[in-house]
Amino acid sequence: LPMPMKNKTTSPIKVAISGAAGNIGYALLPLLASGYVFQNRPISLRLLEIPPAIRSLDGTRMELLDCAFPSLNDVICTTDPRVAFDHADVIILVGGYPRKKGMARKDLIRANTRIFATMGRAINEVASPEAKVLVVANPANTNCLVALKEASANGRIPSKNFCALTYLDYQRAKGQIAQRLGGGGVSADRVKNVIIWGNHSETQYPDALTDGYILGDSGEKVPLRTLLSNDLEWANNDFVTKVQNRGKAVIEVRGNSSALSAAMGTADCLKTWLVTGTKDGETISMAVYNDSGYYGVKEGIVFSFPCECRGGEWFAKEGLELSEFAQEKLKVTESELLEEWEAAKGLLVENSGTTSEREIPSVETNQPRLMSRL
Repeated sequence: LPMPMKNKTTSPIKVAISGAAGNIGYALLPLLASGYVFQNRPISLRLLEIPPAIRSLDGTRMELLDCAFPSLNDVICTTDPRVAFDHADVIILVGGYPRKKGMARKDLIRANTRIFATMGRAINEVASPEAKVLVVANPANTNCLVALKEASANGRIPSKNFCALTYLDYQRAKGQIAQRLGGGGVSADRVKNVIIWGNHSETQYPDALTDGYILGDSGEKVPLRTLLSNDLEWANNDFVTKVQNRGKAVIEVRGNSSALSAAMGTADCLKTWLVTGTKDGETISMAVYNDSGYYGVKEGIVFSFPCECRGGEWFAKEGLELSEFAQEKLKVTESELLEEWEAAKGLLVENSGTTSEREIPSVETNQPRLMSRL
């Protein structure tokens, strides 16, 4: 595996998950314990929850042990983030404050800023300096930015080691395109290099045309802008809107937020980022810390870009030519992220070092909307 750790093939990889008793955690844990993500490398799971959910989490631990996964080394349940993150190699932040009825977006950001500042400080204090952190809880981009700012304040853990989950949106986009082209026998796996730009929200820009293609039977690459040349109205409007609002649509039909697809997106993102890497010429979408002003986006925010993965690291793909339409869409989602960061930044200054671990809420299974936009 290309993960930068000692004794890679024999020492257990320590994986911590917050909000582990929720629906997403329940769907994600078997993917981690079974070896799907980290192949056959032994894994130690550190499961973090709030006190009211710890009994439910103990039941999940019992089930994990009953599965007798050959790769599962041990499972620890705790309410203390410093116990969960102690020397952790991979940290998945699923637990967050859910958006409640009548709650303003600014209030949601403030509630989660307190949580993710605490998470970031705990990561900085006790996690492995090479730890990789994936943020799932919404608002994912800004939660990720808050956590990385706290965790990398003294340079111990690089900001490049953090990302937020837009892989779920990337998978949704691939699925929609495969269905649209389904008359030609196109599977989602053959849809390559679609891009999710920006925020994991309704302002994101799902982009099929800039770099997307279908991989043919003989390895040929057929650009989506060619295949959809007579279907641009759909590609620029219906497709974009459907992917942007897919989480809301699932809630309306299912009665709960996306748990299965969110867990799968989390697992596949980690697997590609940290284990297999991307194939030559292929990209995935990851919301990463923009320290280089990629595509004219303002530096200092977590923004989703097309990324290549090699050796356990991500690299934003540069040099793509964006249409005026695409550039306008990037500005919209950039603006939202800057507004979110302004709301979070003030609270960080006001409350530095004062957040209690008891303020870390779970992703509860009975919440009608577990994550605000998953």
